[in-house]
Amino acid sequence: MTEIAARTFTTLWGELGTVGRDPHTGGYHRSVWSDADLELREWFDHQAQQRGLDLHVDGNGNQYAWWGDPADGPAVLTGSHLDSVPDGGAYDGPLGVVAAFAAIDAMREQGVRPARPVVVAAFADEEGARFGVPCTGSRLLTGSLSPSDALALRDRDGRQLAEVLTRRGRDPQALGARPDLLRRIGCFVELHVEQGRGLVDLDAAVGVASMIWPHGRWRFDFRGRADHAGTTRMSDRADPMLTYAMTVLAANKQARATDARATFGRVSATPGATNAVPSAVTGWLDARAGQDAELTALVETITRQAAERAERDGTSLEVTAESLTPSVHLDAALSGRLVEMLGDSGGVVPVLPTAAGHDAGVLSAAGVPTGMLFVRNPTGVSHSPAEHAELDDCLAGVEALVRVLTHLAHP
Repeated sequence: MTEIAARTFTTLWGELGTVGRDPHTGGYHRSVWSDADLELREWFDHQAQQRGLDLHVDGNGNQYAWWGDPADGPAVLTGSHLDSVPDGGAYDGPLGVVAAFAAIDAMREQGVRPARPVVVAAFADEEGARFGVPCTGSRLLTGSLSPSDALALRDRDGRQLAEVLTRRGRDPQALGARPDLLRRIGCFVELHVEQGRGLVDLDAAVGVASMIWPHGRWRFDFRGRADHAGTTRMSDRADPMLTYAMTVLAANKQARATDARATFGRVSATPGATNAVPSAVTGWLDARAGQDAELTALVETITRQAAERAERDGTSLEVTAESLTPSVHLDAALSGRLVEMLGDSGGVVPVLPTAAGHDAGVLSAAGVPTGMLFVRNPTGVSHSPAEHAELDDCLAGVEALVRVLTHLAHP
């Protein structure tokens, strides 16, 4: 690893360290179009300007820093995202953006002159933490999410995306697919911290992704009858919280039995009084599985068991699919080249799937040849303040990205 790349990485990483950070938990709050998100956007703009890169922002909020003339051929796209889940970790997303800028600095130090453009991207709202739909920026870019559907999305305070964009000085009518931009992208390589223990178990600092599990989000609306917590006998209640609780347990059991993932990570009760039986409970299910059919079967089973429980409890259930992303097998030829590039020194490069969603999956589904590099996460913990990667492993990721971008920029 060159000295300049290490210096760039540590400097930029330090600059991001305080943005949106909760001093009590150590976690990050960087939801899209928040104050922290705007500060990160300004930081990205500044890094592009410092390097003389051409900055472009599409109408969907995605940022691009171009190194080279777009007329020189289809670009090599890299980067990731800067937003986070509530109280999330520091590495999920920002690692890929910081590593990309550090890689460009290293390539310039080595005298690399790319034959086709290299572009650093920061995609908007990858986590979907505020409006409920993940990878909003890349979905809008590729046309897999319509502007009308996006603008109608609401955050937890009831604000529509259209209103939030207007308040932030953005044009809601600028949202939409950009086939012209996609045609200028030859391939995309996203570097990301691994969100699991695969590389720990394989004793490797960097790996290559093979595929992304299918995943989605479903809203479960349970309705019952509000009542008094003290005077209402247990046998006389129509308690939707009870139905919800049993659904959570059923989802856990089904996921464990099939080696899938089922998580109710968000719940809301109405009216939300401690001394009242709720009239309604809404829970959001995040479900993932190794194959599309397995995910379908998992959600259908959970839904059926929830409906059966609702009938016994005297409550009702309505299930709404808020997002669904099919399985994505990343470009085999590109992934094979990544393995060759990183393994030419004789080392073994692990290839592994991921159950986490990424902008890389959205672009791959849209026909862009896409690959992913993972950097080891020593604990396997992610979406948490405990998320971590060692500096040496981060620098190994930068070194891998330098090698990959240098090769791909000279087809």
